[in-house]
Amino acid sequence: MGAHVSIRGWLQCDERQLVAIQEIISAYEDGHYTDGWGTPRRHVNWIHYVFYGADIRESALGWFTDQLGEIARIPASDGDLDLVQRLFLAGHETGGTSEWQVRDGQLFITPAGIRHEYLGA
Repeated sequence: MGAHVSIRGWLQCDERQLVAIQEIISAYEDGHYTDGWGTPRRHVNWIHYVFYGADIRESALGWFTDQLGEIARIPASDGDLDLVQRLFLAGHETGGTSEWQVRDGQLFITPAGIRHEYLGA
């Protein structure tokens, strides 16, 4: 059956970047794990947020990290030069928890360390 990874986290972006994120998510539509993506029912103030929460098979990790890598490379859309950024935690059934940082146009994956142990896999 294979191991599962519990992924939870969010992205922060502007309105133009949100459109690009939604296009990337649509391009990876799989009829199942894609349903883990969500946004607030209504936009509040100026920053847009996109959330993901789902338990996926370990074999689908590349599917998810490929999306995050593409999303991280979305360019700034205004003079502020803000890129898409934020944080995900991935709790592997057998491999512990890792921290996935979307920042500086890239996806950085590191062990989460003991500070997130209370969250479990």
